[in-house]
Amino acid sequence: MANKKTAAQEAATARREANKATAEAARAKAEAVRAKTLAVGGGHAEGFLNFIRQQGVIGLAVGLAIGAAAGASVKAIVEGFINPVINLLVGSQEGLVAATWVVTVNDRTATFGWGAVVSSLITLFATALVIYLIIHGAKLDRIDKKKS
Repeated sequence: MANKKTAAQEAATARREANKATAEAARAKAEAVRAKTLAVGGGHAEGFLNFIRQQGVIGLAVGLAIGAAAGASVKAIVEGFINPVINLLVGSQEGLVAATWVVTVNDRTATFGWGAVVSSLITLFATALVIYLIIHGAKLDRIDKKKS
């Protein structure tokens, strides 16, 4: 019976020593990585890499690149399809941009370029509509929603 306890005790001691060795190896590896990072560019390099990993900067950069490419497509859609419809409804876009109100009070006059504001708002809403239709039509609005 004494031999069984001794064998069990030796096995437990061996497991503890193996766990200690594994933990020490992990600490040594982490220290080596930290030393390598510090050698590359000081503590700032490690902080920068952690920032990139934690804040999702890569995803932001990808989104920015896709957004820039999509901007050209949206502009082409607005100029090719939306603006001609507006020109049919309003007349010419140049005529709308040039529309002004001139207000005279006593000997002072003020010119309000309301047509340029209306034209800009129409372009803004048309662009927003095209972006919404693309995102909603491709079901991209459901990608970021967490699944319950």
